[in-house]
Amino acid sequence: MADVAKLAGVSSQTVSRVSNGHPGVIVSTREQVLAAMRELGYRPNSAARALRYGQFNTIGVILHSLSDTGNSNTVEAIATQAAADGYAITLIPVDIPTQDNVLGAFTRMGELAVDAVIVFIEVHLLDAGTVALPPGVHAVVVDSDAGDRYRVVDSDQAGGTRHAVNHLLELGHQTVWHVTGPRTSYASQRRTHAWRTVLEEAGRPVPRPLHGDWSAESGYAAGLTLAEEPDCTAVFASNDQMALGLLRAFQERGRAVPGDISVVGFDDIPDAAYFVPPLTTVHQDFAEVGRRTVQEVLRQIREHDIPRSGTDIVSTRLVVRSSTAPPAHNP
Repeated sequence: MADVAKLAGVSSQTVSRVSNGHPGVIVSTREQVLAAMRELGYRPNSAARALRYGQFNTIGVILHSLSDTGNSNTVEAIATQAAADGYAITLIPVDIPTQDNVLGAFTRMGELAVDAVIVFIEVHLLDAGTVALPPGVHAVVVDSDAGDRYRVVDSDQAGGTRHAVNHLLELGHQTVWHVTGPRTSYASQRRTHAWRTVLEEAGRPVPRPLHGDWSAESGYAAGLTLAEEPDCTAVFASNDQMALGLLRAFQERGRAVPGDISVVGFDDIPDAAYFVPPLTTVHQDFAEVGRRTVQEVLRQIREHDIPRSGTDIVSTRLVVRSSTAPPAHNP
């Protein structure tokens, strides 16, 4: 830094302000310092700066899978928002979500230079006494029912499901069949519970749910079964990928959508508008979930706040397209 200051003809303090992105530096001076940095091959030492100021400007993210639509979109939003606030992301995937692997991820995170951690892990894997956040590290949990112990940011899973199921009932369907996500998924559990509650409150029959795993393949397998159910006129799938599998199965079995069976998904992935037919689905605002998650961890960092419990719910909305219609006839 002293060499840069000498070459640029400025003070070391000015070099420090430029390297830290401080706005209060004259443009011509900033360019002069940056030119000296380039000439000398100087790069700010983030480790030394962290030791000096006690802050690493890095947020750790622990998650099970990036292949899930919700996880990948939310992580992208988190990385974008963090970068806008001058923070980097350190990603630690947990390939198989066992208690030991989760413990290993937390242990590794404790060894890394992070100021906060964002966790995409089902709450039952956070229950063991051996799993604990590193001392002094702030935390937010995404998509979980851990709001009694951690700060949680989540989409309105139940509200979105209610809109989906009520939409089908209001079209005149006597009941709504359901393809769930994985049994261990909190989001899937919330959607299934809301689906069942709406039908019970309306005094409608509650069909046996079919279990999927978020994949189009599992939706296709469920669709082959539902295509043989003569009373099935409406299906709510817990995500859009499984709804895509349903559409293919119904087409192969000669069950027209929405003429014979209406289909609703959940997520509103960009491709949903281009399914055949375009899919009615529940829109999740993954960008807003990511933004609020980063805002919360940065609030904890800046205010030196102990992570508070409770859940911040991001609203969802139903997007009606061409895959739903009134039933052709009442069974």
